[in-house]
Amino acid sequence: MPFREALKAGVVSVVLLLFFVSIWHVATLPKETAATADSEYAKLMGKGAVKSEGFPTPAQMGETILRHLADPFYDRGPNDKGVGIQLGHSLARVSSGFLLAVLFAIPLGFLIGMSPLLYRALDPFIQVLKPISPLAWMPLALYTIKDSSISGVFVIFICSVWPMLINTAYGVGAVRRDWLNVAKTLEVKPLRKAFQVMLPAAAPTILTGMRISIGIAWLVIVAAEMLVGGTGIGYFVWNEWNNLNLTNVIFAILVIGLVGMALDFLFARLQKFVTYVE
Repeated sequence: MPFREALKAGVVSVVLLLFFVSIWHVATLPKETAATADSEYAKLMGKGAVKSEGFPTPAQMGETILRHLADPFYDRGPNDKGVGIQLGHSLARVSSGFLLAVLFAIPLGFLIGMSPLLYRALDPFIQVLKPISPLAWMPLALYTIKDSSISGVFVIFICSVWPMLINTAYGVGAVRRDWLNVAKTLEVKPLRKAFQVMLPAAAPTILTGMRISIGIAWLVIVAAEMLVGGTGIGYFVWNEWNNLNLTNVIFAILVIGLVGMALDFLFARLQKFVTYVE
């Protein structure tokens, strides 16, 4: 993208952000005034102050963000850990499950893409298992594994497998016949053909599947951690909701969105790196 177009897009993004924050500020002013009025009325009636935080204002959100970023790795017990620690646990689970899915899905996708017989044999199983929600596997994982953290990794593995498996099989099966015929004419061995012909040709499609998988994995880990508790950014959201702290909930939502955007950006760059122009 040319610099001038990127600059224009950045300016528009900033304007939209300021517009949204302005609406947010105006929308929360009446609630803040009402809470103050209720508190003063309660004091006049001798009933003490009324705790009514309501929806946070942009100023309150700014204070919360600065407070969390000032000390993101504090640890004051099981239910009071910094957002950096919670985020680290979530990323560790996502990375473990995702890497296991890579090790399983890409080799099997290659075999399916190269063998029409294997594709027809495995396709019914894939079509039955693919639509099942990853969270539906959580009770079975907890029952058999009996460890919430490892169960979370298993759920990430399940949800990451299918996009990578299907895209790898499609990418390998769609390699141009001309290239395969040339490799056959030159008597290239199967292993060398897979790494030097098929893998480079299918790499953009494989990276697309990996990009989809990491997005789904990041969505699922938040929901899984809400179910099993313990640690993680999903548990952080649920715990703060139980404490009725909407400011921390919104902060966690922003963190989840920014991390998801960073993961998608990383795989987009990798995808662009391996994409070729015929």
